[in-house]
Amino acid sequence: MTKKFSFQLKATDGKARTGVISTLRGEIRTPAFMPVGTAATVKAMLPENVRATGADILLGNTYHLMLRPTAERIERLGGLHKFMNWDRPILTDSGGFQVMSLSSLRKMSEKGVTFKSHIDGSLHHLTPERSMEIQRMLGSDIVMCFDECTPYPAEETVAHASMQMSMRWAARSQEAFGDRPGHALFGIQQGSVFHDQRADSAQKLTDIGFDGYAVGGLAVGEGQGAMFEVLDYAPDMLPPDRPRYLMGVGKPDDIVGAVVRGIDMMDCVLPSRSGRTGQVFTRRGVLNIKNARHQDDPRPLDEACACPACQHYSRAYLHHVFRSQEMISSMLLTWHNLHYYQCLMSEMRDAIAHGSFDEFQTEFHALRAQGDIEPV
Repeated sequence: MTKKFSFQLKATDGKARTGVISTLRGEIRTPAFMPVGTAATVKAMLPENVRATGADILLGNTYHLMLRPTAERIERLGGLHKFMNWDRPILTDSGGFQVMSLSSLRKMSEKGVTFKSHIDGSLHHLTPERSMEIQRMLGSDIVMCFDECTPYPAEETVAHASMQMSMRWAARSQEAFGDRPGHALFGIQQGSVFHDQRADSAQKLTDIGFDGYAVGGLAVGEGQGAMFEVLDYAPDMLPPDRPRYLMGVGKPDDIVGAVVRGIDMMDCVLPSRSGRTGQVFTRRGVLNIKNARHQDDPRPLDEACACPACQHYSRAYLHHVFRSQEMISSMLLTWHNLHYYQCLMSEMRDAIAHGSFDEFQTEFHALRAQGDIEPV
């Protein structure tokens, strides 16, 4: 008998939640951060090394994979898990955000979106039905319904029309997804920064019925304050017995703030992209390894970190290889950042389970306020 997708809530502390999502390919501990493997790879990392950081699930992307190497080719080669050598769960974004942010000559209609590829200018059509077909060919464990990511800022009438179309596309996505035991389909709440639209969207999605629910349309330029204002109420509108996923977030303090407000899952390119540009996340905030002050510093990036970069290499070395544009720089800094993010998630899970999340938050913010300590 095929094991069904399920979510078990283990403990709460205020609105913060910890639990376990069960899938065919393993369990996902929540709150969970999903490293982004947009084009079937987490840049500068081997899959086994991503797993070693503590990641339970990766994110892939419909838009990028449909363009190159194509979903049809991936299916012929055994599906995305085999193709990229990752045997754990994979969530795939529907492609709606990338159509908005990357493609050119985008034409929207009730049917879907026609757009030109950012790679070669070729013409493509993406509809709810086609998005479900692509994600089925990829073999995604968690599929996202097709939506329009409303740009920010948007007038209330524009946001409302966009949200209503996304809800109609959500119903079509659910119908096209069909009955796939062991696989899950998530609906995406829209409504920009408007409370009544978020409530309407949540009700429509709940009426359709999904295995999980995402809060979409945030982290698109509205700023942390506006994002938190929406998260103060938006997750509460979604069914409490299903996972809640905040798309495209974010910085460590964004993630902690989201968990405080009841979010269970997040993803962001930031830890891997920052690793390639010399930006390092630590318990005491962010440091830039290319700064000259690190060139003679024998200390690790973070003395409390167990990642290979911190265990075996100095700031001086990491400064040198970054400045020299050596590949090992991207590898080590990305590994460190992903390790830091997964440690952060683990610490939050433990704090929620033990009813000490307030104390965790206090220490988290206090350490960041201290900043990086200069060498003597």
